[in-house]
Amino acid sequence: MLRNYRFPLIILACVVLGAIAGLVFGPDAAVVKPFGVVFVNMMFTLVVPLVFFSIASSVAAMDSAKRLGKIMGSMMLVFISTGIVAAIIMLTVLWIFRSSEPLNITLTDPGTVEKPESIGDQIVQTLTVNEFGELLSPSNMLALIIFAVLVGFATSGIGKAGDAFREFLSSASAVFLKLVSLIMYYAPIGLGAYFAALIGELGPQLVGGYVRAFVIYFPVTIVYFCVAFTLYAYIAGGTKGIKRFWSNILEPTAIALGTGSSVACLPANLKAAQRTGVPRDIRETIIPIGATIHMEGSVLSAILKISFLFTLFQRDLFTIENLLIAVGIALLSGMVMSGIPSGGFVGELMIITLYGFPTTALPVISIIGTIIDAPATTINAVGDNSSSMLVARMIDGKDWMDKGDRERAEDEALAAAPRTA
Repeated sequence: MLRNYRFPLIILACVVLGAIAGLVFGPDAAVVKPFGVVFVNMMFTLVVPLVFFSIASSVAAMDSAKRLGKIMGSMMLVFISTGIVAAIIMLTVLWIFRSSEPLNITLTDPGTVEKPESIGDQIVQTLTVNEFGELLSPSNMLALIIFAVLVGFATSGIGKAGDAFREFLSSASAVFLKLVSLIMYYAPIGLGAYFAALIGELGPQLVGGYVRAFVIYFPVTIVYFCVAFTLYAYIAGGTKGIKRFWSNILEPTAIALGTGSSVACLPANLKAAQRTGVPRDIRETIIPIGATIHMEGSVLSAILKISFLFTLFQRDLFTIENLLIAVGIALLSGMVMSGIPSGGFVGELMIITLYGFPTTALPVISIIGTIIDAPATTINAVGDNSSSMLVARMIDGKDWMDKGDRERAEDEALAAAPRTA
């Protein structure tokens, strides 16, 4: 057991040590931040080629477009369902622990608030770019995903003429997954340093009225992480699914917690899903897309921000109309807004507008987002992994792990073949 969990435990231990160092040294802990930035930069460097090759090779290898359609349909059902569950859980907790005491928060005028571009322009910027070079940026992830899917379709659509390119895509995907494994050896140092700087910088912000948001959000995310994800794993694969999930999720969890980035966590998440037994075409479709448009942690965060403002302005959130609006905003924030440029700001502006709060409330909820970013990102990233398990169960039935294990064994055999020849 120690042999199997040694490396994830080392990573988690370094994250804890980094957190302790951040609490002890405060802002001075930022001196070690460059060691963390090196790790984050390496992970971000991997994201674009890894996403492209994994999705393109997965689509190119599919027998028909029908299976891709099933995967996408099941994905949207799972994403919406898990988002609604997250929203209901946070609303329930807030109802149980609701407070009538006014918050001691000073509202500051944010100045001129620029209105976001029209929905049409935002959709265009989200789904497309005006030149190929812009696809090579993590900020244009949805456009890259669409391009990768089209390349996969084009490869499979030309039959035997595309065999060589199909093999190239598959080989490149395997190469970048191996590169993830190599970079992960630096993870304990990088994550420990990054987390020390993060805690050192955020410590002073956890004062005044924000303590309540902090105290509510962190326990909810811990319970959601342990209970909801375990339940999803059980639904997907029974006790075996739970064991596989918890055996492989520690590394992505540590990276998400330390970096605060779902995109930086993507390579490790794909690797974890492979070890869990999620079939290749499912994990390489669901997890990259989920890193962009599936944010259970953001759903929890949106509900908390709404509740925070209602408490601040002494209004009642728990009416049927307000609750329905809150769930709708949370789903939009966790799925639609997360995939568009400046989506976080658009989501916060939507909260202010729909509920009629003054614009002076914008800085308040922006600070909340900063404080709870790390646990929210962890829920976002790990949620993609559990969602891929649920989709695998829906598409390939109860034996989906066996199929994934066979694929992994074949990949490992092919990787070892040149060395034994």
